[in-house]
Amino acid sequence: MSARKDRDGGRSDRGCSRRHNGLDMDQRHPVLTPLTMPQAERLVRLAEAAVAERGFSMRYDGAGALVAAGDDDSPVGDTPSAGLANLARTVSGLPRQQWRSAVAAHFDQMLPPGERPMVPEDLENELHLRLVCAATIDRGWTDRVPEFVPGVLIAPATCTGRAVAMHFDLDSLGVPWEEITRMGLANLRRLEDNVELVQDPGGDGAEVAMLTGGMFTASRALVLDTVLRESLRIENPPYGCLVAMPARDMLLIHVVRDQTVVSAFGMLLRLANCFFADSPGPVSPHVYYVTGNEWQQVTDYSTGTAQLQARGRFSETLRRLDSEAGGLSHVV
Repeated sequence: MSARKDRDGGRSDRGCSRRHNGLDMDQRHPVLTPLTMPQAERLVRLAEAAVAERGFSMRYDGAGALVAAGDDDSPVGDTPSAGLANLARTVSGLPRQQWRSAVAAHFDQMLPPGERPMVPEDLENELHLRLVCAATIDRGWTDRVPEFVPGVLIAPATCTGRAVAMHFDLDSLGVPWEEITRMGLANLRRLEDNVELVQDPGGDGAEVAMLTGGMFTASRALVLDTVLRESLRIENPPYGCLVAMPARDMLLIHVVRDQTVVSAFGMLLRLANCFFADSPGPVSPHVYYVTGNEWQQVTDYSTGTAQLQARGRFSETLRRLDSEAGGLSHVV
C-alpha cells in the first residue's frame, strides 16, 4: 500500500543532472520517496526477486506496489498487492550492501496474496487500535473502519512477529466494534513511550516532546490523556496542546503554556513534514490543537505550502495568551 506524494528531482549546484542512458540519476521517484529513480529501480528488482523466492507470483505495477500476476481485470481494491513505499523509506537510510537483507526481512513477514491475517486467540491482550493514513489504504477497505481526523483512519491491529497486521474485515474478529474499541484502547494505554525534549534553536524557550517507542506510538494519540499523565507528567493542561503524529513510531506534543506556542508550532510543522515525507508508516503531515477530546486541524496545505489555520478554539486560546502576555497577536 503506497503513499503517493511527489517530490522535486534533485539538481546539482551547476544546474546539471547526472544522466545515464537517458535516465536522470538524481531525480526523485514520484512514489517511492525518498529514493532516486535508479535506487527505486533496484528496490523493485530486489522486491520482485524476494517475492519469487517465497513462491508468490507478483509483478511491479509501475505505481509503487507489487500486485498478483494475472489480476489485471480485477476490480480496484480486490487485487492483492504489496506496497513498496514503506520499504523504500526503510532502505533509504541503509548502506547499499544492506538493502538485500532488509528486503528479505520485509517479505519474510508477508502473507500469501489474498490471504487474510490470522486473528490471535487472546484478543483481550493482543488487539490494538492503529492510526493509519487513509491514502495508503486500498479504497475498497477505507469505508470499513472509522475516521479519527480527516484523512486518518482507526484500524484494529495485531502484531505478527516483527510486523503489524491490520484487520479491515471487522467480522473476522468475531466481536462488535464497541468491544474492539475497548480492548484496543486498553492495550494502547499499557504501552510506554520514550520521551526526548527538543528545544527551539531560536532560544525563546519553546519545547516539543518527541515520543517514540514502537509501531503504535503515533496511535497513542487515541489515548492522549494517558500519554500526558504518564509520559509528560501533566493532566488537563488548561490551554491544551499542539500535537502531530507524522509517522507510526512518532508522536510530537507541545503543551501550550505561553507565547512560545508560536515557535513551537513552527517546530512541529518542520518535524511533522520531515517525518511524514521520509519515515516508514506515514500517518499525517498536519498539526492539531487538542483540548480534552476535541481535535482541531490548525494547518492548511491548500496553497501548496503549510499555513497556520488560527480559527475557532485555537484562535480563542491565542487571544487569551495575548491578553495575558501582550504582543502575541501581531506575531500570529
